[in-house]
Amino acid sequence: MATAFSTRAIHAGQEHDPTSGAIIPPIYQTSTYGQHEVGGSPAYCYSRTGNPSRDALERNIAALEDAVYALCFSSGMSAINNVLNLLRAGDHVIACNDLYGGAYRIFTKLYAKLGIEFTFVDATDAANITAAIRPNTRIVWLETPSNPLLRITDIRAGAAVARRAGALCVVDNTFATPYLQNPLQLGADIVVHSTTKYLNGHSDVLGGAVVTNSDELYEDLRFYQNTVGAVPGPQDCFLIQRGIKTLELRMKRHCDSARRIAKTLTSHPSVERVYFPGLADHPQHAIAADQMNDFGGIVSFDLRGGLDAVKKFAAASGIWTLAESLGGVCSLWCHPPTMTHAAVEPEVRRKNGLGDGLIRLSVGLEDVDDLLTDLVKALDAATSVDTKKSAEEVLV
Repeated sequence: MATAFSTRAIHAGQEHDPTSGAIIPPIYQTSTYGQHEVGGSPAYCYSRTGNPSRDALERNIAALEDAVYALCFSSGMSAINNVLNLLRAGDHVIACNDLYGGAYRIFTKLYAKLGIEFTFVDATDAANITAAIRPNTRIVWLETPSNPLLRITDIRAGAAVARRAGALCVVDNTFATPYLQNPLQLGADIVVHSTTKYLNGHSDVLGGAVVTNSDELYEDLRFYQNTVGAVPGPQDCFLIQRGIKTLELRMKRHCDSARRIAKTLTSHPSVERVYFPGLADHPQHAIAADQMNDFGGIVSFDLRGGLDAVKKFAAASGIWTLAESLGGVCSLWCHPPTMTHAAVEPEVRRKNGLGDGLIRLSVGLEDVDDLLTDLVKALDAATSVDTKKSAEEVLV
């Protein structure tokens, strides 16, 4: 198998159908399989345990992460839950304090009541992770770039701290994708993806994945996958696999457009601050440039005027759609305090830098000039400030 990313994306795990010669593997829309003998060991017995469509997707994602194993799930949260199944009452988890609201919710509202302890730190400084280590620390959970403030954690440094403590390093790689970043190569033990996002890339399916090189971890995680049963159906696997085939092409466009949009936002008077690791003044720009191949398709910013301005922005936006999720062909924007991070207590949100004027953009594949024109129009309306600049003058 060739090692180029685009070739792996198209061919890894995608053998031609031996019966018909079809170059795209069939969708095995079945719940069970005929068996030849009692007490045998068939390759497939029940689709919760295994399905050829899911196997193909898992082999493909493993290849993209340059990994040995991948396991697929019915959603990104199912993938996160699968990793948390490794924990026992009394275990301790260190997590970055700027992370997806759904992860925070399952940590603090579900697993905390089962006797798991969580400590949230600014993981952009490995010294903070080291300071939080306890004898019972089992997992160091990193998200880089983080959601929604796009903070960058040095994966090598974070993984080294975890390793010295005898803990696992888990990295949520959803924002970066395997095209931009490979955490296992940087020392992580487990990688988590919401395949709903960039891997599928078309906003038409839910999914998740867990990736590792460890034989022991794989056996445990696979046991929990089968036991809990939160697996994707064969049609979901097909849609995610179809999306992956164009991942490299899409990510290049996402990154190029996001870079231009971030630069434009820095010059608009309605914008107080821009969060994008591709900007030279981003606090972790150098780390991002070192461990990523590009800076991603997400841009966040603080809008002057707070929630009132956000509501005006919503009323004026056209091409940009107010919606949950990210990573699809359509450009979306969301208001994290009331959407993706609504489960995070207001005082915790504000402490972690999620103000009421925070907006997160998921830059799609539309023409970037159209996106910029629509964005500037919405920004102008948001604060009703006479900037004396036309859209043409602001666009860069």
